[in-house]
Amino acid sequence: MRAVAIVPAFDEEGRVGATVDALRSLDGVEAVVVVDAGSGDATGAEASAAGATVLVSPGRIGKGEALEAGVSRAGSADLYVLADADLGASAARMGPLLDEVRSGRADMAVAVFPAPPSGGFGLVKRMARSLIQRLTGLSPDEPLSGQRVVSGRCLRARRPLARGFGVEVGLTADAARLGFTIREVPVSLEHRFTRKDVPGFVHRGRQGLDAVRAAAPRLLSLR
Repeated sequence: MRAVAIVPAFDEEGRVGATVDALRSLDGVEAVVVVDAGSGDATGAEASAAGATVLVSPGRIGKGEALEAGVSRAGSADLYVLADADLGASAARMGPLLDEVRSGRADMAVAVFPAPPSGGFGLVKRMARSLIQRLTGLSPDEPLSGQRVVSGRCLRARRPLARGFGVEVGLTADAARLGFTIREVPVSLEHRFTRKDVPGFVHRGRQGLDAVRAAAPRLLSLR
C-alpha cells in the first residue's frame, strides 16, 4: 500500500529535518511532502535537504490549507500520514497508526500523546471535544491531535479539508458522520507544548476560533 506523509510547517528550522528523516524511515512511506506555510526561516531548505518534496507558500497560510496543498501535490495514495513538523525523531514512532489503518481495523488512526508535564488549561481541547460530540456522538481523547494516518478513501471523501486549525475537528466529525471507523492509539510522540504565555494564549485562541468555524456549518446541517 502506497503511503505518503504530509507535513505542514511554519518556522520549524531545527526540527523539521529530523521529522522528515523519521517519517521516511516508516515502513511503506514512499514520500514526504512538506508544505512551508510562509516561514521566515530555513524550514523549507532544511526539509528539502532531508529528502522531502517541499512546497513553499508565497504568503502565510493556515494548517488546513497547507495540508490540502500537500495532499494535492502528493496525488493518489492508499494511506496518508499527517504529521506536525515539530515531532522531530519521535515521528518514527507513528508505525502503530499505520498498522491500524493498513490492517483495516480503522479508516483513520489518531495519536494520543503522553500527558504533558505542563501546558494550557485544556479549554480549547474540551470545546473541540464537545463540538465533535454534538456532531457525531463521539467523545475523543485527542480531538486536536494532528498526528493521524488516514486511508485514501476516507480522506478523499472529505476534501477540501477544513481551514486553519479547524482541520482536525473537521476530519474527525466528517469521517464519523460518513461511517468511517476512527481509532485513537497511544503513541510516545514528542513535540513543543503550548506554554501559558501570551503567544500560547494567542495560539489557543486561534485554534478555538478555527474549530468553531469548522463545526458551525456542520452543526447547521444537522437542523
